[in-house]
This record gives sequence, C-alpha cells and structure tokens, in this order.
Amino acid sequence: MKETIIYLIVAISSLLLMAYTVHMFVGGLVDEETEQTITIIVLGISATVMAFLGWDIVKRRTGRG
Repeated sequence: MKETIIYLIVAISSLLLMAYTVHMFVGGLVDEETEQTITIIVLGISATVMAFLGWDIVKRRTGRG
C-alpha cells in the first residue's frame, strides 16, 4: 500500500512537470488555445504511459505475468 501512494505522488508530480514543460516550450510561440490543446495531448499520452507502467507493476507483483 505504501508503494501505491508513492507511485501516485510521483505520477501527479510528473504530470504537473509535463504541463509546465509544455508551457515553457510553446507558451509565447502559439495561441493560448493551441497551447491548451498541446498540453491536453501531452498529458493524455503521459497518463496513458504511466497507467500502463502501473498495470505492469501490479501484474508482475501478483505473479500473473
């Protein structure tokens, strides 16, 4: 249970960092609406990858892999 809380904290902080990184890279270069669209796409991909990694960890820990 402890590691699940740690994984959640790391995932949330990583998503916040991803959003800030997108803002820093394209913040003044494109329209605000475009920046929000890019941020949503990047965070969606990142969350999907993190969910897959979490699923893989659970699968390996329970011995179903």
